[in-house]
Amino acid sequence: MLRRVGGALALLLSPLAWAHPHSFIAMQTTPVISDNQLTGLKMVWTMDEITSADLLYDAGSATPDSPVWKKLAAEVMANVLAQHYFTEFWHQGKAVKFQNLPPSYALARKGAKAVLTFVLPLAQPQPLAGQTYKFSTFDPTYFVDMSWHDEQALNLPEAVKARCKLTLTTPEPDASLKAFALSLDKADAPPESMDLGRQFAQTVTLSCQ
Repeated sequence: MLRRVGGALALLLSPLAWAHPHSFIAMQTTPVISDNQLTGLKMVWTMDEITSADLLYDAGSATPDSPVWKKLAAEVMANVLAQHYFTEFWHQGKAVKFQNLPPSYALARKGAKAVLTFVLPLAQPQPLAGQTYKFSTFDPTYFVDMSWHDEQALNLPEAVKARCKLTLTTPEPDASLKAFALSLDKADAPPESMDLGRQFAQTVTLSCQ
């Protein structure tokens, strides 16, 4: 049943592509708040139709509660975990660590697209009052374009909307860098030292009063 899933999972990890980016993931994110502390980020990643095709093929007509979906979700999540959730999180210029395993995750179908939902847990709860946090989610190779379309893709829980805000910053790489990324074909990979994905990565700022 999972014979084709390798191709879809490779889209989340492989540095090989026809042109960078080759796969696209639209993200939505909501901070997880408990006892007035930040405990994690709820992520909803919607994959493009091509990336989704193999996953949905293997899921077939399985119902949402089928073990098939659970097995597919576990395989996708394992690849995400291998890349440290593709996410960096900072407080006062220092990296904030994550727990190794998410408390929850699931894979579902939305039309012709596969949607991965999970909670990225912080290793330790973080205070909110008077604090500012920054985070980015990106594929270092820029094989996968992982992006928030706009600030509407960022949501705050009702309990903190009056005193916290989320701000999205999108970089503007110069034309030569964009041309380089587009020139990469499936036989190419950007030099690791170039950290190509970071140069296209958006940054979200969470600031609270």
